[in-house]
Amino acid sequence: MNTADLLYSDTEDALRDSVRRLLADRCAHELVVGAYDGTPADFSGVWKSLAVELGLAGLLVPEELGGAGASAREAAVVMEEIGRAVAPVPYLSSAVLATVALLKAGDTETVGALADGTTTGALTVGLATAPGLFTPTVRREGDALTGTVTSVAGVSEADILIVPVEGPGGLELHTVPAGTAGVTVTPVLALDMTRPLSDVAFDAAASIRIDDGNAAAAVREALVLGAALLASEQLGLAQWCFETTLAYVKDRTQFGRAVGSFQAIKHRLADLWLEVTSAAAAARYAADTAARGDADAEVAAAVAQAYCSGVAVHAAEECVQLHGGIGMTWEYPAHLYLKRAKSDQLAFGTAYRHRAHLAGLIDLPA
Repeated sequence: MNTADLLYSDTEDALRDSVRRLLADRCAHELVVGAYDGTPADFSGVWKSLAVELGLAGLLVPEELGGAGASAREAAVVMEEIGRAVAPVPYLSSAVLATVALLKAGDTETVGALADGTTTGALTVGLATAPGLFTPTVRREGDALTGTVTSVAGVSEADILIVPVEGPGGLELHTVPAGTAGVTVTPVLALDMTRPLSDVAFDAAASIRIDDGNAAAAVREALVLGAALLASEQLGLAQWCFETTLAYVKDRTQFGRAVGSFQAIKHRLADLWLEVTSAAAAARYAADTAARGDADAEVAAAVAQAYCSGVAVHAAEECVQLHGGIGMTWEYPAHLYLKRAKSDQLAFGTAYRHRAHLAGLIDLPA
């Protein structure tokens, strides 16, 4: 029997240290808030550093295809650090969703380009789509694609689109280079501007079919792993909010004493610590089962998303409130975490959807 391991290995700790140092240097909060400016800051250099210099774009890609041959455990560590920094990089959309779908479909050529960081991809599925509930809105008519997909993450940074398509014989998976005639990308005004969303319209656009009749399995596997790893991003976000708030209430004084010494504040932080610690267990278990290909992986992903999404929002709300007036300001980064947490709460389906999905997975009657 495989045994779950929720602890971090030395390799994972070293990976965390490298990613954290790079993001601290290149994604300082005063730079990240620039994503909300009229002329958004350009973070493509940060993504290239992560993808090429650290080799993170190919973490989930086997070595024989040019990747690192790592697992979901290592990818989860990266997602934790991305959540901790609210980093505006397309790791989830390219290195996870697009890569997993391509691997399952068997498109080794495109996977190799994504793995070495020279190409960025996006799976054109709405970010709010829950595993098992995907319905294609693009159809193939002859050799051309027609249809629209709304609220897709990572399209604005993508060089190639991986498009699930309704064909005559069922679901198909196609690739379409960005900029192809007949493809229109329209940015969407999102709550979290550090993870841009776009609507993608196809009007008789040319494409290449890449699947071998396994498109439905490819999309499902990508969404399940995406949901599992998003829990790690939510964990990293919640940990930053808790640690930062704890440090603040220890230092901030009111009525001649640290505000953290008041019993009401102690109770709120104790409750939050318990939630964040529980979220760590759920997120790590989801990553570990995915890495081992455990039969419990989809159940673990549903549990992690059903729980961690709410914890991240609560941690961000407490961060804003317990910082008092400064927590409400634009200059202080608390609002970045609240916006990412609320956006993540809807990604891959709401907590209700994941609980309903979990009930079905374990044969729990409605």
